[in-house]
Order: sequence, then structure tokens, then C-alpha cells
Amino acid sequence: MDSSDDSATASLMSGEQRTSSPLGVFFKDARQAFRLDELGVEIAGIAFPAALALMADPIASLVDTAFIGHIGPTELAAVGVSIAVFNQASRITIFPLVSVTTSFVAEEDAASKMASEELESGEHGGPFSVDSEMKELIPHDDLDKAVYSSSFESETNVHKFENERKHIPSVSTALVVGGVLGLVQTLVLVFGAKPVLHFMGVGPDSPMLNPACQYLMLRSLGAPAVLLSLAMQGVFRGLKDTKTPLYATVAGDATNIVLDPIFIFVFHLGVSGAAIAHVISQYLIALILLSRLLRHVDVLPPSLKDLQFGRFLKNGFLLLARVIAATFCVTLAASMAARQGSIPMAAFQICLQIWLATSLLADGLAVAGQAILASSFASRDHSRATAVASRVLQWGMILGLFLCTVLGVGLHFGSRLFTKDADVLHLIHIGIPFVALTQPINALAFVFDGINYGASDFAYAAYSMVLVAIISIICLLILSVSYGFIGIWVALTIYMSLRMFAGFWRIGTARGPWTFLRRLS
Repeated sequence: MDSSDDSATASLMSGEQRTSSPLGVFFKDARQAFRLDELGVEIAGIAFPAALALMADPIASLVDTAFIGHIGPTELAAVGVSIAVFNQASRITIFPLVSVTTSFVAEEDAASKMASEELESGEHGGPFSVDSEMKELIPHDDLDKAVYSSSFESETNVHKFENERKHIPSVSTALVVGGVLGLVQTLVLVFGAKPVLHFMGVGPDSPMLNPACQYLMLRSLGAPAVLLSLAMQGVFRGLKDTKTPLYATVAGDATNIVLDPIFIFVFHLGVSGAAIAHVISQYLIALILLSRLLRHVDVLPPSLKDLQFGRFLKNGFLLLARVIAATFCVTLAASMAARQGSIPMAAFQICLQIWLATSLLADGLAVAGQAILASSFASRDHSRATAVASRVLQWGMILGLFLCTVLGVGLHFGSRLFTKDADVLHLIHIGIPFVALTQPINALAFVFDGINYGASDFAYAAYSMVLVAIISIICLLILSVSYGFIGIWVALTIYMSLRMFAGFWRIGTARGPWTFLRRLS
């Protein structure tokens, strides 16, 4: 450990002695929040490219929205409903896979490095020793898998063969699961488009039905590419490489932006053209990521027994429950807006896409926190875990305040980029305060997600979100009926506030993987 590490550790320990409760982790070394020390540089190096990559797809959807908005409010509303359905399906099928892949790859990579260091130093006490604190973090079956994987890599040294490609069992499993889920999603959405849209409030007599069906069915053809590319992004995040997904996503979305006006206006394909452009861009992203992944990781497992379906399914089902609960709230909000007519739905679609796109900047911090925390917990470095949690939370709050200011001012002037309809613009201006003022809340909620996943606290993330969703759905149903467009946004504000509170509660009470904070208070 060098002198900078010594000073950082000393600062952390002195902070621990001054902390009167686990809540002190939120304010630890707050004056040094902007310090670009070793930890700050590592977080920024992961978070910044990850944030840009995460924002790329919502920005592409915003571009679609801008182009389609000039066709007409009915088409804009129809695409808004279709995007809500597609995003709901995608998040249900892939988000649990991405989250567990990032954590598992980070853990296995850290275990492999620890084993290699022990071999190089001549220590033969075992490739991956585990103490009681580690057993509290990782379930027994998962731990056996991690030990087996590390032992296998240590004994055969497979991570340094041929072109120095790494053997990480989670990678092969993630790709298989992602490919299968992508095909299932395509079949479900193509053959079930009309019933799903009807559930969303687009009835048989609605002028939104035909354009919504066209967009949803065509865009669903890209689901295998979407799920595979997101699974590979989870792998790269676990390896702390967020630049590769950024380059691939930017290349794909740039292609989408170029093709959009060509297909929509030159070939006169309308909303179908926007969907086709999006599908082409998604397959391009998947091909770029796969070509890069094959250079660094041995994708084909030595045998089928090396795949970790049980480990993925057990933790994936927990996050599946969480994702269903989380996305159902947003999807239900879109459905309630659609039931009010094409004008409210068009305004809601524009506000929602901006709300999600800017909030995902904080998800970049969440990715950085997850990757570094997973490695820290795997090596049982609680001091580093505390420092990481403190730093990403502080940066999240600062980012949220910055976005609040930018959106509060910028949206009043930028809303005309999406539509010229006076009624739609009027509702957008009503929604601007909600979009802007919730940014600090959203940022902390997203960062807490990354912290929970990095600590492998999947069970709490799932159960707390289900409770939050139940309360939020009740509020949404009541407020949307009573107060219409404004009521929907009030309910979404309550939803994000409860998500943020759940994160504060877990660390603030020092429960689960954070029980070690009690010994430091």
C-alpha cells in the first residue's frame, strides 16, 4: 500500500471513530467529495463512460420522439405507448440478468486475481479462502460456485492461455440466457401486440392502435440483439470496462439517428421507418460488443457443467420480482396517461423520456459503485466498501442538483424541439417542475440500487421494491383519477422518494451486508 492509500485509510478510520451512527457513511469525508484521488479516478473512469452508454439509448428514443413528433400527436402518442411496452418487456427479461452478471463477473474476476497473486507469492493456503463475514454476504451455493471457479482457474491457469483470454463461467451463462430470453420476447410481443396495447389503454377504435402495432411489432424483431448486447454490457461492467459498451452504443445510436429521417421522410415509412432504424442499430451494437468480447473472454465453456444456471436463476428471480414491481409503476403511469387521450400521452411521453434519460446519468455512478463494491466485498475490504459507498452517494447528490438546475431552465426553451402542438406544449410545461425537481431524488435512488447490487444484497432490493411499488401503485390509481396529468407526476415523485428512502434505511440501520458498520459506530 502506498502513501496515498495510507492517508486515505487513516482518514477513513478517523472518520469511523467520529461516526455516531451508520448514517455517518453518507457524510464521511464530504469535504473531499471532489477529490480525484485513486478512488475518485477509478469511480470517474467507470462511471463517466457507463453514464454515456446508458444515456445513448434514451437519447436515441428522444431522437425518435422528435422526428415522430413532427408527423403528428397521434403517432407520437402511439409510439410512446409502444416504447413503454417494449421497455417494460426488456427490463423484465434482461435487467436481472445484467445486474447479477455485473456482480458475478466482478466477484469471479477478483477471485481469479487473488488466486493468481497467491500463486505468484508462493502462498498455498488455498486459492480462495473465505471468512465468516464473506459467508454472510454470499449464499452457500453461490460461494461454492465462486470457490470452484477460482480453484479451477488457479489449477489450470486457463485465464492466461492462448491470447490471454479469461475464463469466467458467468459470461457463457449470461449469453445463453440473454439469447433465449430475446427470442421469447420477440415471439410474445409480435403475436401479442394488440392484447398488450389494449391493456395499455389503446382500444380497438383508438387512432393510436395501427401505428402503435406497427412500431411495436417491428421493434420487437430487435429484442434478441437488445438482450444480448445488454448481457455483454453487464460482462464488461463486471470487468470494470465501460468504454467498450460506450463505443458500441454510440456507433449503433449514431446509425439510428442517420437512418431515422431517411426511413421516415425519404422512404415515407412513418413510424415503421423509425422502428426499422432502431432494430438495425441494435444488431450493430450487438455485433460490435461480441467481436470485442471474443478477444478478451473465452465465451465457450469447457463443458455444460461449467454453466451457472442455478446461481443465475436464484438471484435473477429475486431481481425479476424487483424489476416487475419497478417498471410496472412507470408502465402503469404511461397507461393512465394513454387513457386520458393522445394529447396527454404525447406530453407524458416527452417528459418521461427526458426524465429517464437524465436520471440515467446517475446510473453510471451506480454501475461504478456496483463493480467496485463487488470487488471490495469479495476481498473483504470493508474500509474500501465504506469509502466507495460514501463517495458515489455524495457524487449522486451533486449530480442530481446539477440536473435539476439544467432541466428547470432548459426545458422551457427546448420543449419545442419535440412538438409544435400548443396543447402538448402546455402539458409539457406543467410537467417540467416534476421532471426537474425530482432529479436529486432519482439520482440517489439509482445510486442506492448500484450499492445494493454491489453488496449482493439482492433479496432486500427485491422485497423493498415490491413494498414501494404497492404503495406507489395505490397512489397512482387514486391521484391519476382525481388530478389527471398532474396526479400521475405526483405519484411518480412519491414512487422515486420511497425508493430513495429504502436505500437510506438499509445502510442507515446497518443491516444485511452492512452489519460491519455497527462495529465502527
